[in-house]
Amino acid sequence: MCLIPLGLTVGCSDFLEVKPTDTITAESLFSSESGIQAYLATIYNEMPIEDFAFMPSASNGNYPEKGFNFNIGDSNNNGNFEWTNTDDAIGSQGDNIISTGSYRYWDDAYKLNNHINAFMGYIDGLTSVSSESKKALRGQAWFARAYTYFALARRYGGVPIITKVGDLNDSTTIFIPRSKEVATWDWVLECCDSAITDLGTSGGNRQATKWAALALKSRAALHAASVSKYWDDDPLSGKAVDEGLVGGFTEETTRRYYQACVDASEELIRSGAFQLAGYNGTPADRKNVAETYRKMFEDPSTANEEIIFLKGFDKEGVGYGSNQDNWGNPRQTSGAWPHPGRFNPTLDFVDNFESYDNEGVSAPIVTTTDKSLDYNGYQSSKTYLEYDHPYDIFANKDQRLWGTVILPGTQWKDVTIVIQAGIIKTNGEAVIEPSDRTIHETVGGKDYYVYGAEGMGSYSGFDTEGGNYTRTGFGFKKFLSTSYVPKLGWNYSTTDWIEMRYAEVLLNYAEAVAESGLGDAELAKTCLNATRHRAGFVKDIPLTLENVLRERRAELSFEQTRAWDLIRRREFDDKFNNTRRTALAPVLDLRTMKYIFVRKYARN
Repeated sequence: MCLIPLGLTVGCSDFLEVKPTDTITAESLFSSESGIQAYLATIYNEMPIEDFAFMPSASNGNYPEKGFNFNIGDSNNNGNFEWTNTDDAIGSQGDNIISTGSYRYWDDAYKLNNHINAFMGYIDGLTSVSSESKKALRGQAWFARAYTYFALARRYGGVPIITKVGDLNDSTTIFIPRSKEVATWDWVLECCDSAITDLGTSGGNRQATKWAALALKSRAALHAASVSKYWDDDPLSGKAVDEGLVGGFTEETTRRYYQACVDASEELIRSGAFQLAGYNGTPADRKNVAETYRKMFEDPSTANEEIIFLKGFDKEGVGYGSNQDNWGNPRQTSGAWPHPGRFNPTLDFVDNFESYDNEGVSAPIVTTTDKSLDYNGYQSSKTYLEYDHPYDIFANKDQRLWGTVILPGTQWKDVTIVIQAGIIKTNGEAVIEPSDRTIHETVGGKDYYVYGAEGMGSYSGFDTEGGNYTRTGFGFKKFLSTSYVPKLGWNYSTTDWIEMRYAEVLLNYAEAVAESGLGDAELAKTCLNATRHRAGFVKDIPLTLENVLRERRAELSFEQTRAWDLIRRREFDDKFNNTRRTALAPVLDLRTMKYIFVRKYARN
């Protein structure tokens, strides 16, 4: 008899003669629809989704690599979300670069796999559901299995492929050797295909459907194809490589994986089942772009036509909610939470966005008349461009930037967010990021403080105290709730996490076609330009890899894609080899009462 503890940890044994009082039998659990759904809910909850409750590493060393579902009673990870481990953002209290071992979660993954295997083993014998329902349940199990092995493969390469619950009396069912990496990727895609076959197209976006399985295959196949193509750009060596446990890719595997991405993406795209929210095929009105885009992530129900699969956070508290609102709000809207402003988007990230007056290329922020883009800080010999308001310098930037980032001087929760790094005194002396926050000068009977205001709760930038102020000049906006007031405590945020949306599939397809020459080039160009037109851009740009990657970084920002994009393309180590992340410092020039901006490295 297989006994399942009430905590839903699975184990099998035939030698127990005394029936435990704290377990229920699998037969009893799976004899009712409610029992089946409860067990399936456990599988969904344990899936390795890198959401708000995912913690890649801990900068303070107190919580080493907790991995998934890190919404415990003391979630003190210094606001270290995955995006602060990339060039897109930095943590205000640490550099947060991915370190060796940051993705250790082998035990949890195989615990989940054991649950999936137990579920798969009982589906055919269920008497309480129809054959059609059995097929749907099997499809959801295949989806969870594909998701689990995808997460394993992109961290470890080849891993043991275990498809049934082990027998404690048979070591051959417990100690399974690693498969080769290519075989593991093939298994991931095979699991996706089984899910695609068994799942239907209805059921909403909170559980697996055929569309979610296609989207997962699109994502996984693109990852495998990139690793295969770019493996030699950063090759590994050693016994594992010699045995093919990592690596072992060929031109054939590269082509095959790109083809798999193309096929899965194209099937979903041509189905017409999804569309970009707020997009009717013509360039959007730019006045509405920022808020429409931002609102999708605060409340995904406003974009059901785009959302393929999401993870819901319906309850507050330990084990249920998350913490991005506490960590992410700027100092001025921090409520009772003592550690705000932890996510600081970088100038490099902001530079990536296009401008409406020069479409099709990145538009780095120009601060001086000589248009130099160095990070050497303030230089009195240079002539700086001047602005009446600190947000004027971003006037023509992609409106998705405005919906993603709190820019200096903009409104958030009806508060003008003051982000200022210093002043130029009337005698020409520059005072930028001083440790003495009381520095000020009186001009025309008014006091002008170095950080833009006198009280520490009245500004949100550059002060060195406590890591509670942005050190890049930018704040975080995407995913934050306009109604949530930060509280003193953990896991009070209940914003749903969008795990898969149509925009990603469009850009997966565009990248796969641009990289491989497979698929429909005209369709891929349309996919690339669709997300840009939704953002208000008018011109079509050509299908090039550079254009796709720039658009991907803008459209999918902070959705846990950037780190993996750098990893799968073998670029992460080059990107962070002696690299410092960057900041834009607004400075009030008291001689002209205008704002100037200084490109610089973020303060260590």
